[in-house]
Amino acid sequence: MKKIFFIFFFISNISNAFATIKNDIIENLSSINNISFKFEQNINGKVENGNCIIKYPKKILCTYDSKNNKVLVSNGRSLVIKTQNSYYIYSIKDTPLNLILNKEFLLNKIKNLNERIIDGKLVNYNFSENENHINLFFDIKTFNLIGWQVQDIYQNLSITYINSIIKNKKLKKDLFKLPARN
Repeated sequence: MKKIFFIFFFISNISNAFATIKNDIIENLSSINNISFKFEQNINGKVENGNCIIKYPKKILCTYDSKNNKVLVSNGRSLVIKTQNSYYIYSIKDTPLNLILNKEFLLNKIKNLNERIIDGKLVNYNFSENENHINLFFDIKTFNLIGWQVQDIYQNLSITYINSIIKNKKLKKDLFKLPARN
């Protein structure tokens, strides 16, 4: 009888710990209006670095540390990727960023998903929506979003790690204005 009670107590404590982690992640994400960070992005082995600002919902500005002055910008409707020699514009609805940059969508998804703890350091939620498979990663101590893994619109595996996170800083009004064509 003592063994059964101990196993029940152990399972109950684990389930409470997972519920607390999920609640803390939800509470932390709910409190964020915008987030600035450094990133490392690996797309099929090609690594790029830079800085981003996300403003919920669906706005992002990323400047890459590259010789070609690469910039990625979404105004909430369109997504532009611009370099010195190229200019690509997409409907944000056609990209996984449509989901990643939608805080309310993420909160609802996380509420209904089971988390996976990785090496006692990361909390992972994964889901598929509209043919997008998304893995989100949160820090188990700070409950901050620290990265994601998706397939981009060209079916390339894209892994983004984020660090040096600053939450809710004052932003310029026209920060997410789409750049002009070259």
